[in-house]
Amino acid sequence: MGLFLMRRAGENPGNNRGTDSRQGWSMHQRKLKHGVPTTLVSCLLGLFAGCHKPPPPVTSADVAVAQQEAQHEVEQAKAEAKKDVKSAAKISGSDSRDVALAKVTGSFDIAMARADGDHKVALENCLTLPPAAQPPCKQTADADYQAAVDKAKTLRAAQRP
Repeated sequence: MGLFLMRRAGENPGNNRGTDSRQGWSMHQRKLKHGVPTTLVSCLLGLFAGCHKPPPPVTSADVAVAQQEAQHEVEQAKAEAKKDVKSAAKISGSDSRDVALAKVTGSFDIAMARADGDHKVALENCLTLPPAAQPPCKQTADADYQAAVDKAKTLRAAQRP
């Protein structure tokens, strides 16, 4: 059995230096077996410990960026709605049901883009407040967003042809 273990460890059968005859592992292999996982765990812990830095505080510049992005989204929704109405008119005629549906869908999409943008801006504004004032501000922003979504859905349902 000892001969098998020494061969398994890659040792010459006549050379017992540097081997642990009970397990068939050379001393170098035993160090690697236990040293690599420990080193790996230590490196990973060090890496993750450095990742827990608090995010930088939100500034008015961040709010301005959110406002610009929101405006851009609304403009894109308007352009897409205009394109859809134009396409429906080209295919079905300007007085068709498809054109009316495209107008209703476009209005809804614009209202939703506006609601999303306003919500993002409101949340950015909340992050500029002290930590204690942020939760009520976020609740108000969420409630305003939900009201805008509900209004858009109601208008869409009322205007459907």
